[in-house]
Amino acid sequence: DPRTPGGLPGLSPPFLGTAVVGDGELMAAIDPYGDVVDMRAPGPAGRALIDNPSDRQAAGTVPADTGIVPWVSVGGREARPLWSADSVRQGYRTGTNVLVTVARFGADRVRIIYGAGDSRLACITEAGDGARVSLRSSESAARRRLDCNDRAARRILRAGEEADRRWLQAVRPLAPSAPAWAVAMYERSLLVLRALSDRRTGAAAAGARDGWAYVWPRDAAAVALALNAAGYRAEARRITHFLLGLNLGAAARFYGDGKPVPGRGPQGDASGWAAAAARAVGLPPPQPLPWRNRPDYQEGEPGDYLGNALAAAADGTKVPLYGGKSSRRRGLVRRLGDPGSGLDSAAAWAVRPFSQPRLYPAVRVTLRRLLAQGTRFGITPGGAWPGNDPWTAPTAWSAWSLAALGDRRDGVRLLTDLRRAATSAGMLPERVDAHTGVPRSTTPLAWSHAFAILALLELWPPRTASTSTPSRSRS
Repeated sequence: DPRTPGGLPGLSPPFLGTAVVGDGELMAAIDPYGDVVDMRAPGPAGRALIDNPSDRQAAGTVPADTGIVPWVSVGGREARPLWSADSVRQGYRTGTNVLVTVARFGADRVRIIYGAGDSRLACITEAGDGARVSLRSSESAARRRLDCNDRAARRILRAGEEADRRWLQAVRPLAPSAPAWAVAMYERSLLVLRALSDRRTGAAAAGARDGWAYVWPRDAAAVALALNAAGYRAEARRITHFLLGLNLGAAARFYGDGKPVPGRGPQGDASGWAAAAARAVGLPPPQPLPWRNRPDYQEGEPGDYLGNALAAAADGTKVPLYGGKSSRRRGLVRRLGDPGSGLDSAAAWAVRPFSQPRLYPAVRVTLRRLLAQGTRFGITPGGAWPGNDPWTAPTAWSAWSLAALGDRRDGVRLLTDLRRAATSAGMLPERVDAHTGVPRSTTPLAWSHAFAILALLELWPPRTASTSTPSRSRS
């Protein structure tokens, strides 16, 4: 097998996406070096136009010609990819999903700019007099969607920027007291969800990566909750309509056309999350499905899990004490009747969105104990979780519920951890290295950004229920 090229210090290896661009019809993932490593159409949960299997990424055997790769020749010398540059940095143009990657080769600097529009990926390369940039690709389907013609590409980028900024004008802004970093996280998270949601059908992808670019009911429901809370009711209803049209009892995940993805059976929280989204946007909830002896959000073996029980509470099911009579002192565990299964961060769901007031004291204990065991980049999903890499979704949903419980200090602390875990472009990875904060998995993750939005709104709620006043980024 080939070997994945080595990355630069402090950055993830090539071919793991760390940013996303999209227009609701085409979605592309970009790695830290300006390589297009995933592309989907039609819609973010559509067909893969670049073959970059996640198992190859994990094994470190991705060929160096995967996707669309910029190569740079400096001073007439042999062309090199950006992972051999002296330094690379990446960020978005303010208020847009237009991504700029800047690489330094000695005194020469190169900029690679990506944006999406008209179901195409636009790319502009800019270099000084001493450097030349060429794009190489072995993926013909992706290359046909790429527009590098300077005039046409600039038109697409300009139209995309204008559309993104117009869209942000409709946001419910955070309270004026919100700090600049919170406003930046809020707006960037909304733009991530915009890129990951099909604007025609409402199919919201969990991430821009092989294995994640499907509609997972719990992830999509959280996206709908977040968009609705932020003032985007039409988008939230579209996503929820898509969820309610799925056969939630058929599989754990679904293609962009609504068909089940084979290989994983239904999970126990699907109908509960869909019901939460439906109630939020004023639609009838789906019929409840069996939740016992099903896998939970940790996607392991079937069992009687806390997260599934809490999601079932959306249908009026009474949740037993996961941890027995001592749960008020020791916290809520993952598996009923099994103290060794460890504390479960899904306990936060008993506050938001599946309110169970009688469990609030046990939730406080659970989350504070997990927080005490966490790192500067967040917490793990639970006390018995293998490894110590922090996961951003549990960190964000715990921040949301702690804020709702009135524990503002710990809620802000967890969001500060999320800020450290985010990439320089503001993306939240599924998980990061516990020591360095470097992304270790899918980046960005829709679930994490959705919970970040909900936590930020809980901590700095808008003054009015709705407003058309634009939010001003102070980043």
